[in-house]
Amino acid sequence: MRNMMLMLAVVGTFLLSACDPLRVYEQNIELPDKNWTVDNAPVFEFAIEDTTKRYNVYFNVRYSLAYDYYNLYLQHRLTAPDSSQVSSSLHELHLMDAKTGKPEGKGSSDIYDMQSLALKEVAFPQVGTYRLQLTQYMRRDPLPNIVAVGVRVEEAVN
Repeated sequence: MRNMMLMLAVVGTFLLSACDPLRVYEQNIELPDKNWTVDNAPVFEFAIEDTTKRYNVYFNVRYSLAYDYYNLYLQHRLTAPDSSQVSSSLHELHLMDAKTGKPEGKGSSDIYDMQSLALKEVAFPQVGTYRLQLTQYMRRDPLPNIVAVGVRVEEAVN
């Protein structure tokens, strides 16, 4: 019975991932003990094969309702296959409505997932593997109740 459930989960995951034709890359990284330390700066590596297309880059954040702030500051650094810097910027993500405290994103119970468009219609100048590093930029270290962070790259639709 357990093997059957595992097989159904694997098949279900495969089918859901096959139904997303715009996605080029998506990965989420769980943070140890639901704490994001400043020195834990995850790096996401993705391949770009078509430099004529434009791409949207999203940041994924999974957080607990016990998170103490309504926003999250993070910095990205994007480097090209030749190690040159493509972009670097500070972002403010709103995890909760500042007035009502209502959580943004989708969730149930006390865990929510939010996806935020960070880089719109990016042109990647080189074919190859790009590296995107995310660093939390809050005044608290470690930053509690951030469960996971991730990146999604997809083809931009005109």
